[in-house]
Amino acid sequence: MSTPNRYGLTERQQVLGVVTALVMVSVNKWALNTMELPWLLLWCQMAIAVILLKVTDYTGFMKMPVLQKDVAKALVPLISINVLGLGVNTLCLVYVDTSFYQIARGLVLPFTVIFAYALLGQASSRLVLGACFVVFCGFYTGVTSEINVSQLGIFFGVVSSITTSLHAIVIKKSLGAVNNSSIDLVYYNNALSLLATTPIFFLSGEYTEVMTRISEEGFSAFNNFLFAAFITGIFGFLINLAGFLQISKTSPTTHMVSGAVRGVLQTLLGYYAFHDVITTGRLIGIILILGGGALYTYAKDQEMKANTKPTYIPMTQQDADDDEDRNKVGRA
Repeated sequence: MSTPNRYGLTERQQVLGVVTALVMVSVNKWALNTMELPWLLLWCQMAIAVILLKVTDYTGFMKMPVLQKDVAKALVPLISINVLGLGVNTLCLVYVDTSFYQIARGLVLPFTVIFAYALLGQASSRLVLGACFVVFCGFYTGVTSEINVSQLGIFFGVVSSITTSLHAIVIKKSLGAVNNSSIDLVYYNNALSLLATTPIFFLSGEYTEVMTRISEEGFSAFNNFLFAAFITGIFGFLINLAGFLQISKTSPTTHMVSGAVRGVLQTLLGYYAFHDVITTGRLIGIILILGGGALYTYAKDQEMKANTKPTYIPMTQQDADDDEDRNKVGRA
């Protein structure tokens, strides 16, 4: 039976959220294949998220905070890492196949372990380090086996791995600025990220491209792009909300299952929807990355069990009587 975590999200719902994120990656790829406007896509998605948050505030479902200048300043690191992370994620999708996206961003685990040690002082066991080595081998195998892979796409994938690893740490450190309110942090994150993305859209040259396309082909040229942006905006809002609410980690089993589901389905979707070529090296790389993630999950699970002291519960009345006798002797 699936049990809810402290925020009411069951493990099945969390796995479903990962699958939803996977679908979002595929729709993003479809939108970018239609038009290579990554920053406009991000801007539309965040605008939809802010609008939906305002709707929840208006309907009384959730109360959104009033933006304050001092809080916004305290959240600059979070907004910076969020905008950078979303940007390089999308740019990575521009240059690589959907199935290769798993490999390009395959270094999330090694970077997570590195930053946990460098920033939080959390040392890792040999088994965890072994898991990171397996993941690195998967990344190396997948990257070096490809002939026509975009080096720029790999670069964006590595940067994406770094930002993803830092994001969870920055989120936890940013909670204090909003009185530990996850909902407030969700709103600030989306609203301020929307503001930060606006000048990037203009400076990147995408605004000029959009105006040129409109003058030549009209607004109808953006129908498919805007439809994809709308769909992913809704999914992104739900995923973002669940991600911030789910600050307490799920069980190791859930992480292993969700990671495996994401990797396998992402490969299959890339193969069937976008006709990606699944080379032997790419397949081995994905298997090693997923295997390293599973090994890491097993290692952390064993660490948790080792740090949990077993509680003795009397199984029979005789056991209970013996315990009482020992307590009496101890008090005497």
